[in-house]
Amino acid sequence: MTDITIAIENGNEAAMPVNTTVQDAISELMSNKQRKKTVAVTLNGETLDLCTRLTENATLVPVQTGSDESLAILRHSTAHVMAEAVRELYGDEVKVAIGPAIDDGFYYDFDRDQPFTPDDFEKIEAKMTEIARSAQPFTKRSISSADAIKRFEAEGESYKVELIQDLGADSVTLYEQGAFTDLCRGPHLPNTSWINAFKLLRVAGAYWRGDESKKMLQRIYGTAFFDKKALKKHLFALEEAKKRDHRKLGKELELFTMQDEIGPGLILWQPKGALLRKLIEDYWKDAHYRNDYELLYTPHIARQDLWKTSGHLDFYGENMYSPMDIDDVAYQLKPMNCPFHIGIFNSRKRSYREFPIRWCELGTVYRYERAGALHGLLRVRGFTQDDAHIFCMPEQLEDEIFNILDLNLEILKTFGFDQYDLYLSTRPEKSVGSDESWEQSTEALKLALEKKGLEYKLDPGEGVFYGPKIDIKIKDQLGRSWQCSTIQVDFNLPERFNIKYVGADNSEHQPIMIHRALMGSLERFIGILIEHYAGVFPLWFAPVQARIMNITDAQADYCEEVYAKLRQAGVRIEKDLRNEKLNYKIREAQMAKIPYMLIIGDKEKESNTVTVRLRDGKNIADMQIDEFTAKVADECIEGRGM
Repeated sequence: MTDITIAIENGNEAAMPVNTTVQDAISELMSNKQRKKTVAVTLNGETLDLCTRLTENATLVPVQTGSDESLAILRHSTAHVMAEAVRELYGDEVKVAIGPAIDDGFYYDFDRDQPFTPDDFEKIEAKMTEIARSAQPFTKRSISSADAIKRFEAEGESYKVELIQDLGADSVTLYEQGAFTDLCRGPHLPNTSWINAFKLLRVAGAYWRGDESKKMLQRIYGTAFFDKKALKKHLFALEEAKKRDHRKLGKELELFTMQDEIGPGLILWQPKGALLRKLIEDYWKDAHYRNDYELLYTPHIARQDLWKTSGHLDFYGENMYSPMDIDDVAYQLKPMNCPFHIGIFNSRKRSYREFPIRWCELGTVYRYERAGALHGLLRVRGFTQDDAHIFCMPEQLEDEIFNILDLNLEILKTFGFDQYDLYLSTRPEKSVGSDESWEQSTEALKLALEKKGLEYKLDPGEGVFYGPKIDIKIKDQLGRSWQCSTIQVDFNLPERFNIKYVGADNSEHQPIMIHRALMGSLERFIGILIEHYAGVFPLWFAPVQARIMNITDAQADYCEEVYAKLRQAGVRIEKDLRNEKLNYKIREAQMAKIPYMLIIGDKEKESNTVTVRLRDGKNIADMQIDEFTAKVADECIEGRGM
């Protein structure tokens, strides 16, 4: 039998027999230390288990602990172990569905009439530990689809049967560990002993295959790491995330509310939340004015024909609300602002001398989201995009992308986000436009990122239907990523709406259109801000900057006087003149996360000053009213970076 050459990328190589396993290959080619960290390999872009047999020359790239890919393999394998534990504990009363790895862990869907409880979690975790310690190997084998269907039908696993039938393939792969067999493409760990730091987190309802017409299953979520220290750190972060949950803080701080009587996914902004929103909007408008944008306002509905022309009905119809009849004409709520901005562009003839045209709008749009997907401010049905559209000539495209990136990163930094990841998303399967347009626009985005010296990752096939895009995912205080900013180049809508400008040659030309949103939506961005700061907002956009409180009723009149002066000076202030103990008032102000408490007793009244206490409990020197006003103003200017 002819030997094949097997190599480790940037490492050793050797001649080995055909059908050598990856495990045997790395045992010979890698040091013991490196081998112990290797959970799988990649070959020509495909990830392979260590039990895979090699039949031709190969250069293997190790997948080692510490990488994102190794963590996904661990979590997927742990999901299988959880399914095995559930089957062993509950037998025929449960059917298994699917169990993938996800960003922060894994889940598995089960069909069981009786709900899973915290007591069940303890039993399942104990059984998983037992399975893990038994070091059961994960074994992969190929089987004909017909035989696989027979097997799963005999076991009563109807969900597996449905999956195989829908695949329509001649054969499928199964993975076995111990007595448990699952339909799976893999890859998996070498054996279960790698699983030693995991935790089951919660159970939730999930429709089979996300279809509301199908049965509701029970989805058990968990997480896993290669060591217990990392698991402990993650669980601490989860507890911290619960404390920072914007829905909880939004209620406690009286920022917003949602009510079933109004409708799910629709936000009611309370006075403090409305003020927080106004402060963010004002900053946004000022920043855009400084960067040569002009502000627009557009309607909430339009004729249905507009959305046909734009392509939204064809490509986005499932996310749009049903049409309404007005004067025997079909209208629909807008899911986007762009066709309106094009309408303004087309309101008169445009010259190249006007370019680039930069228009921005805080435009409220409406998109259908499934009830199960709604999540506080982060996933709603009506939201306000910080939208903008730039119309430019081809030779201006690169500079405009530069300008957008600069403004984008400036705004994010001002709000405290200086950690982020950038992604360049390319043409999706369902798209419009010529190959030439897609190549030109994708290359423009790529060059802009590279010339700015910004690192980015490719996100193949994740562009919008009309063009490629740059996405920016910011990281919060807990290291979580949030999708916010997007920059999209569009050759499609200018063609669909036949928009033109008169060039220097006195002929008509078609402009390039750039769509961009920097915060994404105000609702989502505010939700992220609440969690990022745990409600402890910087002074410049804190809805309430100070609360004035008296020690006794004897200072009430002076408190009213100070309150009026500070309010007239622009300080966002509240007063607490209740007949309560001072410590109680201070505690309530701290719970409300108010930056400054102004305490007034007889001494302050006599000297026309205020005692200033910080929300962390520290006192600073007594101040004159004008002195405190100047301090607040200076701190706000510094916070806004102006």
